[in-house]
Amino acid sequence: MATSTVDELKKGPLHGVTVLDFSRVLAGPYCTMVLADLGARVIKVEKIGTGDDTREFGPFVEKESVYFSCFNRNKESIVLDIKSPRDREMLERLLDEADVLVENFRPGVMERLGYGPERLAQTHPHLIYSSISGFGHSGPYSELPGYDMVVQAMGGIMSLTGYPNAEPARVGTSFGDLGAALFAVIGIISALYSRTKDAQGTRVDIGMLDCQAALMETALARYDVENKVPTRTGDCHPSLAPFESFQAKDGKIVIAAGNDTLFMLVAEVLGNPGLAMDPRFLTNDLRCQNRPDMVREMEALLQKQPIQYWIDALNEEGVPCAPINTIDKVLDHPQLASRDMIVQVQGQSEKPFKTAGNPIKMTGVVDLDPNTPISAPGLGQHTEAIIAELMSRHNAYSFSGTDAESES
Repeated sequence: MATSTVDELKKGPLHGVTVLDFSRVLAGPYCTMVLADLGARVIKVEKIGTGDDTREFGPFVEKESVYFSCFNRNKESIVLDIKSPRDREMLERLLDEADVLVENFRPGVMERLGYGPERLAQTHPHLIYSSISGFGHSGPYSELPGYDMVVQAMGGIMSLTGYPNAEPARVGTSFGDLGAALFAVIGIISALYSRTKDAQGTRVDIGMLDCQAALMETALARYDVENKVPTRTGDCHPSLAPFESFQAKDGKIVIAAGNDTLFMLVAEVLGNPGLAMDPRFLTNDLRCQNRPDMVREMEALLQKQPIQYWIDALNEEGVPCAPINTIDKVLDHPQLASRDMIVQVQGQSEKPFKTAGNPIKMTGVVDLDPNTPISAPGLGQHTEAIIAELMSRHNAYSFSGTDAESES
């Protein structure tokens, strides 16, 4: 089993792994961003002229897409014309050097280009081939297009999001894309580990709808056991109480008291210890059954003081609680700042912007520096350098400055 030097560990646990990123928009790029944050070298393969679709998504900083830069930080960009024999030769050399290929086209696209998983399993058996698509590469829906909102709707999460008397709602972020991206990362890293034992690459097939089902917590089991379709419960947890937001004097506060002991502490903080002894609220199950009464009793007390008063008092007793922060407060949150979770990203302009960093903290690994902007690549920015590095060693062909200009 190979061991890593201290220097390699500091560069990240995936240092030495090369990823060819054929993906675009969100699910694939988010997956490869996580791999890059963990130390992998990610080479983003883009189409000539336009590149990733998100290069045209706003907002913009000096005509550069913030959306693109957020999820393509710390990557290299090469533009290829897959129809060109010379560029196909280049791609073959890149595949020789790569450990992982990530794509999120509809099933059949990579096969038509000549780079499907079955072909590459024969010519590049070491390669881990990861596909992310709406419904995976098998089953009756596999050929259908699947976008984030489509799988949020089809997978049931929209039916659970919102308030009981309101319409179903989309989760506030691209839950379908991001969930699939993270499962893809898990599959890829597992395949890399497996390859250390048998030297064989693996196919990782991620369907966004599958991931939605996997993230439904207990909703599927609840229906199977109770024969009652779960539906929207607002901001409260269907199986825990109190586990929701409450009105204080100056706004809403979240209190998450997930067991009887915590509820006793809540009652003491609220100045009414007898609340925990009320026959309606003795157990979690009873509190769930009598939730409207519990909320009414608690809010009558909570509305006597502002949010921060209750936050301080509840934290003192170890009761999980929080204000409902807006994004401006999240960006300036001292806990996130202390863990280097707010970093800067910069495209080709000189104006960086802030976004979330890497939440995976590991001993011996240097974290992203919040004070040093992380680069996001311009379209084809690294074409010439990658060719000089990877192609010249094979003496395949030379790459002149004139050719480089036509590629970038």
